[in-house]
Amino acid sequence: MADFLFGSPFRRLFHLRPFPAAEWSSSAAAAAMDWVETPASHVLRINVPGLGKDDVKVQVEEGNVLTVRGAPPPAGKGEKDGEDGAVWHVAERGKPEFARAVALPENVRVDGIRAGVENGVLTVVVPKEPAPARPKPRPVPVHSKL
Repeated sequence: MADFLFGSPFRRLFHLRPFPAAEWSSSAAAAAMDWVETPASHVLRINVPGLGKDDVKVQVEEGNVLTVRGAPPPAGKGEKDGEDGAVWHVAERGKPEFARAVALPENVRVDGIRAGVENGVLTVVVPKEPAPARPKPRPVPVHSKL
């Protein structure tokens, strides 16, 4: 047990993510996310139940960091305690606020990022830069003097 906590050489293999990702440790929770890399793009799918396109903000910050934040709209009429005679007995769901930051790889086109919300899932498509053409092998003549 002590090795697990204080320096097992394999600790980093089991506890690190395949891509660098940062999450805020504030009151906002981190939303569940799937990240799939296709030959043409990176596709991120983030659960945003109950949120629409106006409730979610996606932006790219310095250093190719994609930030996604979401918060529900303010409570409507009749949803607060005391209005229209409503009495809350249990309020366990809370606000589905979240914030997530993901460090993107270097080979992406940040100007081509697209995002959309459908059925409680935010899909962010980050296109990749085309791979540079591989140089074809060619013979290099060898001379006796340069």
